[in-house]
Amino acid sequence: MAAVLRASRCLVGRSCRHVDYALVSTRSMASKTQVGFIGLGNMGNPMAKNLLKHGYPVIATDVFPESCKEVQELGAQIVDNPAEVADKADRIITMLPSSPNVIDVYTGPNGILKKVKKGSLLIDSSTIDPAVSKEMAAAAEKMGAVFMDAPVSGGVGAASSGKLTFMVGGAEEEFTAAKELLSCMGANVVYCGQVGTGQAAKICNNMLLAIGMIGTSETMNLGIRLGLDPKLLAKILNMSSGRCWSSDTYNPVPGVMEGVPSGNNYQGGFGTQLMAKDLGLAQNTATNTKTPVPLGSLAHQMYRMMCARGYANKDFSSVFQFLREEEGQ
Repeated sequence: MAAVLRASRCLVGRSCRHVDYALVSTRSMASKTQVGFIGLGNMGNPMAKNLLKHGYPVIATDVFPESCKEVQELGAQIVDNPAEVADKADRIITMLPSSPNVIDVYTGPNGILKKVKKGSLLIDSSTIDPAVSKEMAAAAEKMGAVFMDAPVSGGVGAASSGKLTFMVGGAEEEFTAAKELLSCMGANVVYCGQVGTGQAAKICNNMLLAIGMIGTSETMNLGIRLGLDPKLLAKILNMSSGRCWSSDTYNPVPGVMEGVPSGNNYQGGFGTQLMAKDLGLAQNTATNTKTPVPLGSLAHQMYRMMCARGYANKDFSSVFQFLREEEGQ
């Protein structure tokens, strides 16, 4: 009820707004009603499964019908396109590869906004240009819906275990409604500010992640060339000041850790092509804000080079393999 009152007070002061926030907040308090999910790739699939595990009926779609099979077997209803999802659900989560995909899914001929209900809550967990998030929010508002950006960190492992971190941008009075759903898929749900700030946080995180993964790969490769056992070197790094996520949770050297892409020929995980895309977003925003990011720029160049050398579909930790091949090993 407090959320409804807060939203109502907000509307009194902003009568020009098209969105009925009270409607969204009231609906979110209802029992577990249908949730739409669009994009069932490496990340979206386990995220949708976690919604199902928490008792939410899921209505889903994906451009590749075969991607829908697993969630359908777990009880999800599959429809043909995003517009049909919007026709059946007033809370929708999207998890898509890039800005053009998001634009098409929301505003295309069979997009969400063709049949979106007034008061619907639209949460986009894709990693895209913050400017596109703002455009989608404005388009949703014209239809009486609420759009929030909520990109994630943690990778496929965290998506499967429900331990993702969500960085949320949008109307603060709708954060509670969004958190109700996102908490089923993540251990951390952080409000960052208005629409686009979630994307800003994610872009910054992924730039650091790429730089850290390259640094870990270079360090491990150098240690191996100096005669150190890779498992021993990783152990030392992880009890020393060089410790980082890429060394202790997602080590890029085959055989050092189990359950990570480096132990599976760099299959699965977070693709090199997607990392290159995210670094491109970071470069664009750095240019627009006149922010110097020399290491981010070098990381972007390296991942683009990897894509050109056949690594596009391998996990981004394959930068270790790329470095080894560059030196002729």
